[in-house]
Amino acid sequence: MVAATDTQREGQAAIAVAAASPTQVSAPAPVSEPIPAARTISVEDYFQLEAQSEVRHEYRDGELVEMPGGTPNHNQITANLISILIFALRRQPFRAFVADQRLWIPEMDSYVYPDVMVTRDPLELLAGRRDTVLNPVLVAEVLSRSTSAYDRGEKFRCYRSIASLTEFLLIGQDEPFIEHYVRTETGWLLQDVIGTEGKLSLTSVPVELDLADLFDKVAFNAANPEPVDDAALGPEMPESEEA
Repeated sequence: MVAATDTQREGQAAIAVAAASPTQVSAPAPVSEPIPAARTISVEDYFQLEAQSEVRHEYRDGELVEMPGGTPNHNQITANLISILIFALRRQPFRAFVADQRLWIPEMDSYVYPDVMVTRDPLELLAGRRDTVLNPVLVAEVLSRSTSAYDRGEKFRCYRSIASLTEFLLIGQDEPFIEHYVRTETGWLLQDVIGTEGKLSLTSVPVELDLADLFDKVAFNAANPEPVDDAALGPEMPESEEA
């Protein structure tokens, strides 16, 4: 028998150690689950679900979007604005509505709930419905950090498709400002109004907004529980936009 060399002995020892060690098996790469498609429903099912729901939903081209609750500042501004409009438009051919009134936007196949809306008489309702209006002349939204990008972007684009609408207000709740949009022959004109002093004359209805009244009891320095999302602020809107 031929004696094993030192090199052979080292190789045999290495093989023995490797055989005694447990085999390390890499875990298989996780399989990506397909992202489920957004649930779409018919308008008829939306009406039925909305009538039974304790929370409001917007209907955006077949998809349901739950409407978030408001902060004290949001609700105070909405209450102030609707009070100003109702008082100023008494015995005039206009009606002012607050958040629970549904609006249909036919070109976008959307049903939404503006924070505040004014229609001109005669009131136009969706055929077969008594709870959905069609003919706003003024819409106002109080901006929230979580929805400001949508309100300035996609939602405003939907509103612009409404032929009767001639005026749109975006109102700040964390600081006192109004983005005032007016439809002109060449597009939408933007006027920025900042602060709690002065007045803003509306063009769609014979109303002059006193900013001190609009922002009355609004605590701009109070802590706001909404999370800060800089991305939600969205891009700045141009001063003029095509209809």
